[in-house]
Amino acid sequence: MAERKPQDKNVLLVEPQAMLRRTVALTARSLGLAHIHEAASMALARQILRQRPFDGAIIAIDDDGAAHDLALLDQVRGGDSASPPQIPIAVMAGNCTGEQLTQLKERQVARVIVKPFRARVLLEALASLAEQKPN
Repeated sequence: MAERKPQDKNVLLVEPQAMLRRTVALTARSLGLAHIHEAASMALARQILRQRPFDGAIIAIDDDGAAHDLALLDQVRGGDSASPPQIPIAVMAGNCTGEQLTQLKERQVARVIVKPFRARVLLEALASLAEQKPN
C-alpha cells in the first residue's frame, strides 16, 4: 500500500477555544500539513473517534490534567476508537508537572506543548504527527 502524503492524513484537533482551533485548522489546511477535523469538547472528540479513523491527534487538556481528559487518551490507547491504538498524539496543556508528564508518557504521548505557545510550535507538532507512522 502506498504511503499517504501528510496533507492526505487526517488529524483530530481537540481544543475548546474556537479562535485557536479555527486558526490552526485553516492554517494547517492552507499549508497542506494535514486535513484537520475539529472537536470543541472531549465529549464530541469521543464520539468522532468512534466514528472514523485518524492518523494522529492533538488534544488540549485541562491545566490539572483532569481524569476526563486523560480518559480520551485511554480510549484511543485502549482500542476503543476507529483509529489504531498507537496513533501519534500530542497534548496541549497550560502547565505540566512531573506527575502529569509521567501520566502522559505512560499513554505514549509523542509531544507536550505548554501554553502559551507560538502558532508555529503547534504547526510544527502537527506536521510531525502527520509525518509519523503508527508504531
